[in-house]
Amino acid sequence: MHGGYLPQLAAINQKSKFWTRRNGVAFSILWCLFFLLIMAPLWGIMNVDELSAASAVIGIFGGLMWFISAMMFLPKVNKVNVEQNLPQPPAGLYGQPQYQALPHAQSIPASNFAPPQAGNWRDTNDLQPARSESATKLLNEDE
Repeated sequence: MHGGYLPQLAAINQKSKFWTRRNGVAFSILWCLFFLLIMAPLWGIMNVDELSAASAVIGIFGGLMWFISAMMFLPKVNKVNVEQNLPQPPAGLYGQPQYQALPHAQSIPASNFAPPQAGNWRDTNDLQPARSESATKLLNEDE
């Protein structure tokens, strides 16, 4: 059905990817916070007003660009709980799994079968020569 591969193992065998949508959104938020809350005040304290303004602009618009790019281009990764996807047998007595069994054996006694009655097959007209056979004999005699 699946070519000998269990689909539940896809989540286990899948290597972790760093650039996912979730990580891209987190990076865009960290980018914005770093440039707005750390770099802009740092440049302001050092009396470099041009770099302070530039870091605020880079923080806001850079973070916005990262956010939009992450939402558009990065893949969304769904975490799958493998144990929930496995089929569970129905619970039986005392919560133990109850496995399906084969159906009960069915037997038909030999006495239900009757041998064919003698003579019935001879009463039919199946062994009588057909009318077309006599016409065929006439045609063969003409040749």
